[in-house]
Amino acid sequence: MFAIVGAAGNVGFATSSRLREAGVPVRAILRDGAKAGRLSAIGCDVALADLQDSAALAQAIAGADAVQIILPPPPRAEDALGEMRWSIDSLADALERARPKRLLAISDYGAHIREWIGMPSMFRLFEERLRRLDVPKAILRSAEHMEGWAAFLPVAKAMGVLPSLHHPIEGTFPIISAPDLGRIAAELWLGSEGWKGEVVLHAEGPRRCSAVDVAAALSELLGCSVTAQALPREQWQENLERMLSPSATKLLIDLYDAHNKGGLVDVEPDGKVLHGTTELIDALRPFVAELPP
Repeated sequence: MFAIVGAAGNVGFATSSRLREAGVPVRAILRDGAKAGRLSAIGCDVALADLQDSAALAQAIAGADAVQIILPPPPRAEDALGEMRWSIDSLADALERARPKRLLAISDYGAHIREWIGMPSMFRLFEERLRRLDVPKAILRSAEHMEGWAAFLPVAKAMGVLPSLHHPIEGTFPIISAPDLGRIAAELWLGSEGWKGEVVLHAEGPRRCSAVDVAAALSELLGCSVTAQALPREQWQENLERMLSPSATKLLIDLYDAHNKGGLVDVEPDGKVLHGTTELIDALRPFVAELPP
């Protein structure tokens, strides 16, 4: 039995789907029962548990041989750092109670960096806490998700501009489709009988991209010219706080400052990289159909 925590998300659903295609039993663990339909439809056993309720989470995990976990950033939390710490402790406590035989944790590029760099540093704390668990584990560090750029589709369509926090706009960075990440995790599960101790892996797409590349993809998808523009550093907070809480904004600002220094939000030296196959334009294509005319 494979238990997938966060199975309703893009990563978790892709993992669950691939495992079901392989004919193995999956327990999909999610917080919102309203999102259970498509998981039930592919044959998953569904269990409900809040990430921050360690007792309920342990009960949902109980009896599973293998568990996949993910640490979702809380975009609207008043104290994003504190809430993520709480989730880390809750997950670890639930795993200590349930004692699965194997564990796969979705982490973040840059989690090996010792200095504070925002969001990846929270995943460093996540990894450090999991290392205290006596269970064979794989830590799968993910590059930035391609689907995150879909948030800029309305402004790109209306104004022909793609604002970017990646500076310079020609600089390339690792990026992956979230469903590809989930499928990579599933393939690790299906070949994981030999896991011993801990293995750290990295996942990114078929090629690295720049903001200029994203603008080119949007131009093709929208049928109009879209130009990438570096959003001035002094405008980051104001723009991010339209979508995020001030504390979540701070985590992202620190992250993009690290990105723009170069070499920090990247693969650990000598780290192994697994590659997805989805191209950026294909990851963004479904979102274009959802735009209002």
